[in-house]
Amino acid sequence: MTTQKNNRCFCPRRRCQSKKPCAAGFLLCLMIAIAAACLGRHVPLIGGPVFALLLGMGITLLFRDRSALQPGISFASGKMLRYAVILLGFGLNLRAVLKTGKQSLPVIAATIFAALAAAALLQKLLRLPPRTATLIGTGSAICGGSAIAATAPVIQADDEEVAQSISVIFLFNIAAALLFPWLGSRIGFSASDADAFALFAGTAINDTSSVTAAASAWDSMYHLGSATLEKAVTVKLTRTLAIIPMTLFLAVSQSGKPGNTQAKTRPSRSFPFFVLAFFGACVITTIASGLGAPPELFTPFRSLSRFFILIAMAAIGLNTDIRTLLRTGGKPLLLGLGCWASVTLTSLGMQRLLGIW
Repeated sequence: MTTQKNNRCFCPRRRCQSKKPCAAGFLLCLMIAIAAACLGRHVPLIGGPVFALLLGMGITLLFRDRSALQPGISFASGKMLRYAVILLGFGLNLRAVLKTGKQSLPVIAATIFAALAAAALLQKLLRLPPRTATLIGTGSAICGGSAIAATAPVIQADDEEVAQSISVIFLFNIAAALLFPWLGSRIGFSASDADAFALFAGTAINDTSSVTAAASAWDSMYHLGSATLEKAVTVKLTRTLAIIPMTLFLAVSQSGKPGNTQAKTRPSRSFPFFVLAFFGACVITTIASGLGAPPELFTPFRSLSRFFILIAMAAIGLNTDIRTLLRTGGKPLLLGLGCWASVTLTSLGMQRLLGIW
């Protein structure tokens, strides 16, 4: 579908009323993503996705009328999230995940349940919108921004709900990256507990960059090389696979809701086929690795996935009014704190129960 001859339109809708090429909005998101990627390299603890979100919000404050750019922005905030999740599957070796999962799976399962239960309880107590609670709950339970990216299109969350959830998850990721090495030493972890701390970091911190920061700090504290880091990242990748059952469950539950007319009229649209593609990418990685392919082969796919997330976060920022977020930010922060505390305590408790630490 085109708006002008020789100009490609990125608009996902069948009928576009824009008088200018839809590519303009997408190119704006692309430029923001490039800037965010550069900033993220210089300040990795904050990361590119948060910079992309903030830059998009800032531009929105300066330019309120984005009607001519909106079709391209809508494409970036919707389709690019799905593509990012699919590409995330490349590099996830199911054999390595299952090997690590023998020890970590009970802890991972318990922390996921704890986060989702805390989100459901606090959503009722705080009277938060269900979709916001679902996004924060799944982000806390599984893998932060990636889980939110996978969940948002399934539950039909709007951009402000996604932005708010990403902001909450980001805050507690930063707190965990800074506090967990100190907390680990205070509660009794020692140099010989590298595997236990790696399991703690991998199950109780959401974002990969924050897991990396905390595990690297622990290795530096006790001169362990990269032993803690490698184990923590593998545990974190194992958690990522929970995206598959989570999104499928949400798709089924959404299709049965009375207000979900889209699922009734077009059932195929409510089913998250992109999650099946994500699993297919995992299978391809596993087979290729079994045939001797080096892990570096999949690095470009994962890098592209991260960049697609930057484009999507830029679009979400452009669609978000930061003043609305500030007015409604207190309750989501409390819900995020409750989820974070439940995951942290459950991870430590399960390790004690299983005799890991």
